Amino acid sequence: MIDLTRYKASLNNKPVAVLGLGLSGMASVRALRAAGIVVSAWDDHEPHRDAAAVLGAQIENLSVADLSGFAHLVLAPGIPLHFPEPHPAVARARECGLEVIGDVEILHRCGHGIKTIGITGTNGKSTTTALVGHILNRCGVEAVICGNIGRAVLDIDLPRKESGVIVLELSSYQLDLCTTFAPDIAVHMNLTPDHIDRHGDLVGYIEAKMRIFNGAGEAVIGVDDAPSLQMMERVEAANTHRVHPISSGKILTHGIYVQNGKLFDAMHGPAAEIGDVRAIKTLNGVHNHQNIAAAYAVARLMGLAPQVIVKAIESYPGLPHRMFIVRHINGVGYIDDSKATNADAAGKALACHKNIYWIVGGRAKEGGLDGLEPLMDRIAHAFVIGEAADDFCLWFKNHGVAHTRSETLDRAVADAQLQAQANRGLPGGDGVVLLSPACASFDQFKSFEHRGRVFTDLVNALEEGVAAE
Repeated sequence: MIDLTRYKASLNNKPVAVLGLGLSGMASVRALRAAGIVVSAWDDHEPHRDAAAVLGAQIENLSVADLSGFAHLVLAPGIPLHFPEPHPAVARARECGLEVIGDVEILHRCGHGIKTIGITGTNGKSTTTALVGHILNRCGVEAVICGNIGRAVLDIDLPRKESGVIVLELSSYQLDLCTTFAPDIAVHMNLTPDHIDRHGDLVGYIEAKMRIFNGAGEAVIGVDDAPSLQMMERVEAANTHRVHPISSGKILTHGIYVQNGKLFDAMHGPAAEIGDVRAIKTLNGVHNHQNIAAAYAVARLMGLAPQVIVKAIESYPGLPHRMFIVRHINGVGYIDDSKATNADAAGKALACHKNIYWIVGGRAKEGGLDGLEPLMDRIAHAFVIGEAADDFCLWFKNHGVAHTRSETLDRAVADAQLQAQANRGLPGGDGVVLLSPACASFDQFKSFEHRGRVFTDLVNALEEGVAAE
């Protein structure tokens, strides 16, 4: 747990309000109370309130409470900050002149003295965060992974040595709640329209992502999409960071890039070929080439040698729920890509395979499946689940894609198993059963992790030799 003694000294003996008592909220209450800080907390779910009360928090409905005497309102990332309208407690806090912050901002203010690496982007940030942590730990640098992946930031134990690092995956929701947080190395992967309901429009989404470049330090920025390229130009113009571009297809005069499967290092001079990354099966696909380039760039900024980094990358075991191979049955692969919560992310997985038995659906994001049309020749059959079923079935019908309305994940796995096993030996290979939903999970599951675990359990329960009836 993070020691908040120094943070307490900045509060002028004022209490702190905490709204939202999920993982990050409960970790915030725990750390604040351990430092002797008075906490008022609220969550709509009574069991969460009861758990916070056990930790010593005062339970108070912050939507109607007088917040004028508090130091801050600490907000859970998923609670509306701006759009479609601020949560009533947020509106009350602003009326009282209170800062509305998140747990990442509190981590920054506690004066921990450990180097931080912040990683964001629409897609790839989880894999890149896990890969950076893996490389550093493999190479003897103690790295603690937290944030939008792993443990809540105030619940971690700091590295034992000052040479260690904190590696943070940061969503736009979390960055929206950061006012002074400034990582030593800021990484932005890519940007495509997402979370528009939270940020109002694409401009609001971009501005949330730009918060990772508060302060000064090193910046690693993907340049394969127009918005990210513009973001890099803004950072360069501000002259606050040393900027290192990365690409999974462009040849760069400075930075790190992958071209035709080869990794090139041009960070400190002319481009030098480092190695072929196509053989790394746990990082399959062009989208993972960008993840490799970003992680490699961070490792170089941490002072590691090129070949040492490559060997560490080659030993990466893969990230659960992101193109993770759960099992092979009679030559058919079963892949958990539950982390693909939008069409762009799902498209990365679809581009890696042929003869795909695609499990898709959930709570749709803006745009649905639009943009995936060029990949539909890879789909042997689609199995549609969740709230998006009506719209997605119509979309598949309009694009001539064979599909089944399976409704639930257990039915979809069973349906896909029958077809995939019956169609083995067709041209193009035995194919894969791919859970890559292109949707949020909250219609039927607690999170994308929950959805992925259920898929894994269902796949592991399948019997070999199942054939179509």
